[in-house]
Amino acid sequence: MVNIQYKQRIESTLSMVPVGAVVSYGQLADLAGLPGKARLIAKYLKSSETQINWHRVIRSDGKIAFPENSEQANDQRRRLLSEGVLVTNNRVRMASFQWQPDMYTLLEKLRY
Repeated sequence: MVNIQYKQRIESTLSMVPVGAVVSYGQLADLAGLPGKARLIAKYLKSSETQINWHRVIRSDGKIAFPENSEQANDQRRRLLSEGVLVTNNRVRMASFQWQPDMYTLLEKLRY
């Protein structure tokens, strides 16, 4: 079970990731003020019943974390493609699609 403060941080930060961009589990943890807690992010996304943009979170190497051709991987790939994120061989090119928050977002919106 993920504590309520962590849930709020994760949801708030993930809501800032724009359409057409992705973040890694570790990057999301860092931006949410939870450095080193990438596995906590994965655990929360897996168990969350809240409508969140979970499909924008991928592994740091750009791969979709679900087994290739699984229902979840296909759903994530479909959602990313619908937002303009190119997915090739179950992988996203991080150099092109990784979210890099601007200075205003880092200083004013992220409170962690």
